[in-house]
Amino acid sequence: MSKLVLNKVKAGDLELKDKVVAINRVVKTTKGGRAFSFSALVVVGNEAGVVGHGLGKAKEVQEAITKGIEDAKKNLIKVPVMHGTIPHEQLSKEGAAKVLIKPAAHGTGVIAGGSMRAVLEAAGITDVLAKSLGSANPHNVVKATFKALATLREPIAVSKSRNVSLKKVFNG
Repeated sequence: MSKLVLNKVKAGDLELKDKVVAINRVVKTTKGGRAFSFSALVVVGNEAGVVGHGLGKAKEVQEAITKGIEDAKKNLIKVPVMHGTIPHEQLSKEGAAKVLIKPAAHGTGVIAGGSMRAVLEAAGITDVLAKSLGSANPHNVVKATFKALATLREPIAVSKSRNVSLKKVFNG
């Protein structure tokens, strides 16, 4: 799997909020009995355009969550958020999970499923229409949402690359 290195951000002095998306209990059967461990999928964000996700594994839930938060801080990206929504529609795929996110009018709210909602809210997106197509596996849905947000283009960058005004980008 190739990592997205489009718009990475350092955790530095950002005020990040974390949200646990999924906790999974893993059982390994050994000759001495069952060995339990936990994996935690965590999303962090500053609710102002910076978001990251991470996976932590440990013998105890709290330790797994802490490791997940540390991992998420290493995978932060900057997301273009305009007036509480995204600049354009985006479709992304990870494994069998497909994700479709669309910009929405102010006041719509975050219309999205569980693990997608966590990523979008952590990024600071307040108005968006989102649909998870295909697999509902939280790991792949979070990764697909993350990929979709990472590949969003800034309207200013689009207007410069096309040599047109910002108004023309929005009005078609």
